[in-house]
Amino acid sequence: MPADSSSFSKKVVLGLVQMRCSPQPDENLARAVEHVREAARRGANVICLPELFRSQYFCQSEDHAHFELAEPVPGPSTQALTDVSRELNIVIVASLFEKRGAGLYHNTAAIIDAGGELLGKYRKMHIPDDPLFYEKFYFTPGDLGFRAWRTKHADIGVCVCWDQWYPEAARLTALRGAQILFYPTAIGWHPSEKAQFGKAQHDAWETIQRSHAIANGCYVAVPNRVGHEVLESVGGDGIEFWGQSFIVAPDGQILEKASADREEILVREIDLRALDVQRTHWPFLRDRRIDAYSEIGKRFLDE
Repeated sequence: MPADSSSFSKKVVLGLVQMRCSPQPDENLARAVEHVREAARRGANVICLPELFRSQYFCQSEDHAHFELAEPVPGPSTQALTDVSRELNIVIVASLFEKRGAGLYHNTAAIIDAGGELLGKYRKMHIPDDPLFYEKFYFTPGDLGFRAWRTKHADIGVCVCWDQWYPEAARLTALRGAQILFYPTAIGWHPSEKAQFGKAQHDAWETIQRSHAIANGCYVAVPNRVGHEVLESVGGDGIEFWGQSFIVAPDGQILEKASADREEILVREIDLRALDVQRTHWPFLRDRRIDAYSEIGKRFLDE
């Protein structure tokens, strides 16, 4: 449902958790809860964790043993986070490895409203398959579509990591009424490629998401993990996650940005009134030629 600006306080405080992840799921969950509490102590009332924060990034190889990391949603992790949400009256977005059924798994974000209600979930729609990012082995593509949720503090949309490269995903989520687009993320460099390609790769990642904010006149918030993860079962150089979580205003300006090598919690107050100002000054939604876009549903236009 599109947002009615009168439904919310005009000011929202976002919290993004940039964290390292160990091989121990219970330890990661406990640390994530503490980071969420710290963000709330600093005033955040809508808080997002990075992608698959309960474990190291296991998709560096195709290993059936890693399916043991999955859990139902709702399940133990959502229970722990709904308890915190209820206690602190905060919204939490949590990216989890969902076991839907035998042989059926998703990369899923749980959306927990202030007060502890599990509003719903988003299942990652675009699934990559690249060296050390073998996600197609683990995750079934999402089947819930692009959605927005009316929380007690704002209307939010959630996509996950590889989804962030697709303008169609951002547009459809914004058209559902999202005032803030969250992208929980696990992205980094192959160490052997960093010197040659690292800057260009990071700049592209940041630029595409800033463009989503501009094109849709909404806030964009991107929590990434940080640290160098080499899986014992895989070896090699592993992945150097580049951190640099950030929050973008509707005009594309970066409001807050984390470091490349430390755990951090970004906290930033935003003003939802900026959406109407941006969209009336740069009226991209008004001027869309929806009568001319029917071919967007095709894979490629050969003629």
